[in-house]
Amino acid sequence: MQFLIMLMVFVGGIGVAVQSSVNGGLGQKIGVFEGAFVSFLVGTVTLFMVMLFFGKGNIVQVFHVPKWQLIGGMLGAFFVSAMVLAVPRIGVGAAIFTLVSAQLIASSLIDHFGWFGLKQIPLDSSRIAGMILMIIAVILYTKK
Repeated sequence: MQFLIMLMVFVGGIGVAVQSSVNGGLGQKIGVFEGAFVSFLVGTVTLFMVMLFFGKGNIVQVFHVPKWQLIGGMLGAFFVSAMVLAVPRIGVGAAIFTLVSAQLIASSLIDHFGWFGLKQIPLDSSRIAGMILMIIAVILYTKK
């Protein structure tokens, strides 16, 4: 089961690179925020259809969750807008490299402090060194 989950995440990572490329081109044709909006609209319609046919939850419970848990959509909108803006200017590789590095650093801090009610996984010296090396790698990768 873990292999299938990792495979799904791997394919999702490929999807992020493809999505960023496609959205970057869309943003150049119709505008940054317009491109991000269209991307979210198509995604919303797609998820609505998936939810209708395969959903097993209770969407009405959204009114009873802590309000801070609703910021995911805003963060997603910022992410898509940032990628639509960045990809045509710095390239897919530099944008994704920076994105993944930021995700790993932020997720390591979330794990370390156990934010959002998650299990604490302490940072150690090798993880800190890895984060420092990622920052150096981003600088080298994006240096002109």
